Amino acid sequence: MGLDIYAGTLTRYYSHNWKTVVQQWAEENGYTFNRITPDGEPADNEEEMSPAEVQAAVENWRDQILSAISQPGQPPYAPWLEDNEKPYYTDKPDWDAFGAMLLVAACRTYEEPVPSTVEKDWIFGEHPLVARLASDEERVWSLFRGATWWLPLSDSFLFQGSLPTDDTAAIATLGGLRKELEKLNQLAWQADEDTILGWADTEGYPVDGTVDSDGQYSKADIPEHTQYDTQSLAKFAFSMFWRAMRFAEEQQVPILLDY
Repeated sequence: MGLDIYAGTLTRYYSHNWKTVVQQWAEENGYTFNRITPDGEPADNEEEMSPAEVQAAVENWRDQILSAISQPGQPPYAPWLEDNEKPYYTDKPDWDAFGAMLLVAACRTYEEPVPSTVEKDWIFGEHPLVARLASDEERVWSLFRGATWWLPLSDSFLFQGSLPTDDTAAIATLGGLRKELEKLNQLAWQADEDTILGWADTEGYPVDGTVDSDGQYSKADIPEHTQYDTQSLAKFAFSMFWRAMRFAEEQQVPILLDY
């Protein structure tokens, strides 16, 4: 399965009132696109609740979670707004780029050289440095601890919690994600925000092809890439996470990884 990043209300997410960048591209170019759930079933076959029912369920879950994580003697965390209309952000770093970002972070943390390339479909969690940072008790990064949700809270923490679907996941906060992304940028690139935002368009997976005399784009006779530039993939994924974080902070919505 591919990896998409989504920043928006949970109501829109669970109401399927959003489209991945692949869906958007397919519609714009006249192609049919079918989403498949992790168990192999078409997403359209899932039992549907009305948006109002989804919103009520999500708000109930939100309030329970915020109550559970509020600190004793401190005011409870303010709930974020849930509806089916607020804008959302999504993009598709995919797993290879996400892994490259973690590899750069691990290499820079332990002052080791960053490999120049990574293999297509590599199992990044098995890399010794990635595994080392994932288990480092002195350096706890939500990105390395399997977090797939970041709630719009400024405090920084990570916990295991139940999702609205009753599945269990590692849940973190936007405040924590910001600290991690700022730390990675400091370790690896020291780039300003405009540069970071541009990487989603200028870095990433290689794109080959030729433009024929009639203006048509062709990928004929081009060998498939099996290795990728590590730094380019890392910057590509980092830019998408940074964009999602900035959007989620401005809109006060969660970030989710969808796969």
